[in-house]
Amino acid sequence: MVKLPSTPKHPQTAFSKSLAGIWEQGVSPENVTSLVHVTTIGSNQLLGQEGLELPRCAFVVTKGFRDILEIGRQNRPEVYNLFFERPRQLVPRRWRFEVRERVDAEGRILEKATEAELRALARKMLREQIECVAVCFLNSFVNARNEIRTKSVLGREGLDVQISSEVDPEFREYERASTTVVNVLLAPLFSRYLSEMEKSIRKAGITAPLEILTSAGGLVEASRVARRPIIAIESGPAAGVVGTAEVARILGLKKAISFDMGGTTAKAGTVVNGEVGMVSEIEVGGRSNRGRTVKGSGYPVRCPSVDLAEVSAGGGTIIGADPAEGVVVGPMSAGADPGPACYGRGGLSPTLTDANLLLGRLGDSLLGGSFRLDREAAEIALKEVGSKTGLSPLELAATALRIINVQMAKAIDLVTVERGLDPRDFALVAFGGAGPMHAAEVAEEVHVDNIVVPPVPGLFSALGMLMTGHRYDEVVPKVGLIEEMSDEIESSFLAMEEALIERIHLARGEKARVERSLDLRYYGQGYEINVKSPKPFKTETVLSLFRRMHMRTFGFLHKGKKVEVVALRLTVRTPNPNLDIGKISSPSGVGHSRERSCWFEGGPRNTPVHQRAALGKTPDLDGPAIVEEYDSTTVIPPNWQLHWVRSGCLILRRSRR
Repeated sequence: MVKLPSTPKHPQTAFSKSLAGIWEQGVSPENVTSLVHVTTIGSNQLLGQEGLELPRCAFVVTKGFRDILEIGRQNRPEVYNLFFERPRQLVPRRWRFEVRERVDAEGRILEKATEAELRALARKMLREQIECVAVCFLNSFVNARNEIRTKSVLGREGLDVQISSEVDPEFREYERASTTVVNVLLAPLFSRYLSEMEKSIRKAGITAPLEILTSAGGLVEASRVARRPIIAIESGPAAGVVGTAEVARILGLKKAISFDMGGTTAKAGTVVNGEVGMVSEIEVGGRSNRGRTVKGSGYPVRCPSVDLAEVSAGGGTIIGADPAEGVVVGPMSAGADPGPACYGRGGLSPTLTDANLLLGRLGDSLLGGSFRLDREAAEIALKEVGSKTGLSPLELAATALRIINVQMAKAIDLVTVERGLDPRDFALVAFGGAGPMHAAEVAEEVHVDNIVVPPVPGLFSALGMLMTGHRYDEVVPKVGLIEEMSDEIESSFLAMEEALIERIHLARGEKARVERSLDLRYYGQGYEINVKSPKPFKTETVLSLFRRMHMRTFGFLHKGKKVEVVALRLTVRTPNPNLDIGKISSPSGVGHSRERSCWFEGGPRNTPVHQRAALGKTPDLDGPAIVEEYDSTTVIPPNWQLHWVRSGCLILRRSRR
């Protein structure tokens, strides 16, 4: 078990170091049977992270639609900001090209681009040193032949071309264009990154195939992600929710909230009856406000993704003061380099880690005693900001914790209350290096009474990657009234299933579960709801599910209004591996049970400190108490109780006394 700081400018460096750390623990390369990876380099590149430059990309469209990416949906993220600037254009206008082609809404080809026109366009791109090309024609989701022909001609001229009908074959031309362009721009980076990883893996003597966890929470081969990186843009956050679903299954929880608080952000997702909450579209490279994505601030990408709300709340989140002498927490982060002031790596700004250290919630070291923390540096950093707010370092630290706990509770509201779910019916599964430290107070904000802290919480997202099987998704646009398309829908599902299973080459004897769903809406609506479909397709069953979901989500029904199909979706999953999490434990920490002064609401209290590895012989604990382990710290406030269960999880329950 190894936990290391990330290396944002050179992501491969941290990966290579982690392999070296595993070998030092006595693991032999030939004993590695599974190698699963998640990464955030896609979202980092779109955010303009230093060292991750975008390639030169051309965008080819139907004549008259050159500015589709720039026009977008006319969303204005800041309505009253006269100086608002839209996100940078991923493709400069001089590299957006029109061709004379046309397909009507019924799929009839009205005009084809001539080969001479396309070859001349290719020569112009080569002169501009274009590295990749995205093609998105107006009605290619109905008939893709013009796109396919364009790809063939440009490809023969030596250009790397991707077409929207292969990347995102759905209607709504702006979202389809944005998804295709993002995929094309990320493909070179992912291809190089995964290729370098493969080389280091083989050099280390590992023969196991490299697999990537997708944003939808399933595994796919690295080669698929290299060509279609959009499916893994949010792969990192998805891992924790996948792990939460497995913990919920083991403990028999029908409803669970995943609460992942790491070094930079805190994320929340839901699991209901074993199913992870999902969305079919995300916006990447943009901004969020109190956990909600600010529409229009980034780039739409359509691919199945775990439904997550995210706030700037992590151990490295910076505490500051505003001009009115108020306390501000976030959104800026000290990151892994230089990190919090207490890390002693040159960081001068106080962070939530510094606040937790000063309040006694953190001990004087991390990672089993191997990483020492500088309490004096934390106090100096907090004192400097505190002088601007009139608060002592201790008061500032306590205030910052209250503020950030409320912000993280808002993220939980977004994935529960705003989805028609009552958080009081859920258990909170807390993980990440800082998650168990804040979980109880966040749970109180959303009126949740039960918390689960899984084994190795600071590494739980990595563990989550080992708790899922393969997942492959397919979508086919199909627009029409559901009552008129029953037979057509069933035949389309059968054709999709046959084609997808043939394409993914399931191993001999490998079982797969096929899941069907449809995007439905009332006729005339501009938004859809994804509804599961039985096999064989039954119109009345699906309509009943749609009405129930519409009522739960929006609080009303359009009685008598016809229902329209927008798209058919198919998912093929292989079974999750059997992983006994009860046998997984963190390395023993340093020291034995002891006491230290720890701040809780109302002031400091002498608080027992326990090592998690020793809790197997310890009866249930009443708060206040602290449980330390290699990769995380769990804080149990005075009105909470801790219980130990066989599966290796800690259960915290709020006392009603």
